[in-house]
Amino acid sequence: MTAILQARSLGKTYGRRDALTECTLEIPPGHVVGLVGPNGAGKTTLLKIACGMLAPTTGHIEVLGNQPGADPAQLARVGYVAQDTPTYSNLTVADHLTLGAKLNPGWDALLAHARIDQLGLDPKQKAGKLSGGQRAQLALTVAVAKRPELLILDEPVASLDPLARRDFLRHLMESVAENSTSVILSSHLVSDLERVCDYLVVLVSSRVQLAGETEDLLAQHHRLVCARRDQADLPDGLEVILADHTDRQSTFIVRSQTQIPAGDWVADQLDLEDLVLTYMERAAAPTQSQPPRGASR
Repeated sequence: MTAILQARSLGKTYGRRDALTECTLEIPPGHVVGLVGPNGAGKTTLLKIACGMLAPTTGHIEVLGNQPGADPAQLARVGYVAQDTPTYSNLTVADHLTLGAKLNPGWDALLAHARIDQLGLDPKQKAGKLSGGQRAQLALTVAVAKRPELLILDEPVASLDPLARRDFLRHLMESVAENSTSVILSSHLVSDLERVCDYLVVLVSSRVQLAGETEDLLAQHHRLVCARRDQADLPDGLEVILADHTDRQSTFIVRSQTQIPAGDWVADQLDLEDLVLTYMERAAAPTQSQPPRGASR
């Protein structure tokens, strides 16, 4: 099956600053993908390249098997909601739907109007008078009503309160279930991603640090707490992602493709937030992590 996004050595430079470096990534279809990382990690740059809004400086990218923004047909296959969930303040809700119908050949008017009714939005209300949550829902409605194969959302809930975020994500998942749309959702709010995403990409310092199905990644990562020791004393097959030591105790975050062997340690699986923070910390302080032993990448 064609990957929804395939990047090879992708890079983007602004002057002397690298916004994206050697990004190699392949995301299979049929997933809700959580793209997570700190501010400035390169998430927005990657998504804008994927939408055809930016051209890469180096490398190659394909979205749904074609070059992003190559032609109107390709543009119609991808829906995009930018970070500030843009709407036109002087246009009414109905005006947005009219504009969407004129710009998108696959526009589903019945879906658009049904969502507006479900959300309780007044078609005559100007967007500038809507709340932040309502504007985000309107932007999402315009994006899903074009019936895209891939929906790209760049931190669409970052400025919303918790209740509005939950409402937005609930409506997002309803649309995904009804239309079988693949989604890439960028956020630094891991709790939101945990609710909806089944595929994870961690991007830190403009590089991909981790990518894979969320369930598999969580099953592969453990925290080992034991009496102080060097990581060379751990069994083969454990890739040490991060290590921390006190005078008497060592804590290792390890990755293993097989079951953690029995030993004189306490082993616990990581939750999603711990997993993300581990790779963010390793990227920020690479000297703390030593080369892996006996494990293949």
